[in-house]
Amino acid sequence: MAPPATPAVAQTSRPLDGLRLEASGPPGPADGLVAEHLQLLGAEETGRSGERMTLVGPECGGITAHMTWGDRAVDEATAQAATGIMAVHGRRDGSPRGLAADYAATAAGVLTVQGLLAGLLAQARGSQVTSAEVSVERAGLLAVSQYLAAAGAEEAEAAEIAPGGPPFASADGVVFELETLDPGAWAAFWRALGAPADAVRRGWRPFQFRYATACAPFPQELHVAAGSHGWERVREAARSSGAEVCALHTLTERAVEYDGAPPWELTAHEASYSGSGAPPPVDAPLAGLTVLEAGRRIQAPLTAHLLGLLGAEVVRIEPPGGDPLRGMPPTCSGVSARWLALNRGKKAVEVDIKSATDRKRLRAMAADADVFLHNWAPGKAAALGLDHEDLSADHPALVYAYTSGWADRLPGAPMGTDFMVQARTGVGEAVRPADEPPVPSLMTLLDVLGGLLGAEAVLAGLLLRQRTGAGVRVDSSLLGAADVLTMPARIRAAQGLDPRRPAGFRRPVPTADGWIALPDHAALPHDVHHLSAAQALKRLHERGMAAVPVVTDLAGLLSSGPISRDAHGSPAVPAPWRFA
Repeated sequence: MAPPATPAVAQTSRPLDGLRLEASGPPGPADGLVAEHLQLLGAEETGRSGERMTLVGPECGGITAHMTWGDRAVDEATAQAATGIMAVHGRRDGSPRGLAADYAATAAGVLTVQGLLAGLLAQARGSQVTSAEVSVERAGLLAVSQYLAAAGAEEAEAAEIAPGGPPFASADGVVFELETLDPGAWAAFWRALGAPADAVRRGWRPFQFRYATACAPFPQELHVAAGSHGWERVREAARSSGAEVCALHTLTERAVEYDGAPPWELTAHEASYSGSGAPPPVDAPLAGLTVLEAGRRIQAPLTAHLLGLLGAEVVRIEPPGGDPLRGMPPTCSGVSARWLALNRGKKAVEVDIKSATDRKRLRAMAADADVFLHNWAPGKAAALGLDHEDLSADHPALVYAYTSGWADRLPGAPMGTDFMVQARTGVGEAVRPADEPPVPSLMTLLDVLGGLLGAEAVLAGLLLRQRTGAGVRVDSSLLGAADVLTMPARIRAAQGLDPRRPAGFRRPVPTADGWIALPDHAALPHDVHHLSAAQALKRLHERGMAAVPVVTDLAGLLSSGPISRDAHGSPAVPAPWRFA
């Protein structure tokens, strides 16, 4: 029997074709990014920018997005200070540090595009939504939501939070990241370099938990072992053990090889989708839609979580026995606080993808869904018969979403995990000022931004399907997230300019009992080291300066502001959009 014919590909349509982008008001936090992404999706750009972005066209009544800094923040530096980003990023160093890249504003820009796309989709389905508001502060809280959840859990962290972590340096000066998910490969790598067995044993737990704690205080003997061998010997140890290493690349190197690709790719094919059902509520623009998610770790689960916050029903595919990360400490009512930060409110179905019977059941579930989302290793979906071609044969109008590490854009790339992608793309340079050595952040910058871009891509795919009836494959990646985050610095590097921010950029100011942060480029008028943070802020505010206290204990954010508790008692960051 011949296999079903693959749907014909139609490359020409984009979800915002025929719509015009109009901007107004003073410059917004990330208006350039918003305008660029909307233009890539087909909107006609008028050349103006501003904090209010409106999409209008003959088929829609228009929708406006409004970006603000928030209640306390006035710029990127103060937003990072107020939301805990400085605290989390600074754990490796032992004190709060600002990210030299505009991380919170970038996240807010992507969320603003999501709000516009979700609003247009809801309008096309009969809703009366006309506006969406996003603040950089809300975006910052979302970015650290896993760390906030852990800070409010019933028990302590499973691994020590203390200064330390990668990268390592070889004897000939190559600075590199190491990655493995296998304790056996970890031990074999260090044995090959002659590291003491006790140090290898003690180092695994902080290394394994660095994604959760944003630090890795493992024994100094491991750094010594790495520094006792040349780079080629280190690479050989990685090859023989099954671990992977990646030398830190510069922004100039990334600028040279940059291919100009957008952060996601939409591929439409012929289908005959015609949406039906009741109009969604204004505050739940995806209500009535179903997302089937086969995700692990952060990137794909966060994408699905955002779609759930927008009103979609999310059904999570888990292995027999359930997701083992449900029990990862610290917990609330027996459930991992971090897991809840990404997966609360989702339904769960256990599926053994190694079983032909269960794979057939999964295909049947996908045939009734609007979106199928996964972040399996490259080639795994095809090997299982669960790739786009397989599922679209049963359901041509499916939006098939793949959130990957590299999107097949970088031949010979290492394992596609957050810290390896940071190392390979120059993020270590972009996030550190000129007086600090380039070091990737141990905050999961790209997993989170990759999840945001994944949701943006899915919303674009759903809108394209709604407007054209087509089925759509959408691809996003951690590489795309890195390129979005580093774009300003990478452009400076391509122009032959210094891509890094000046010495001391976004470094908080210590006081007698804490830290304060000034807006970018503001000069401290007098010494405040002998003053309390409250006294220093009072004096600065009297001078008209918009300084803010730096959040250093994330638990302090739980007692005030918009963070609530879920049914398990775990801290829950609110949805980042306000629709009206």
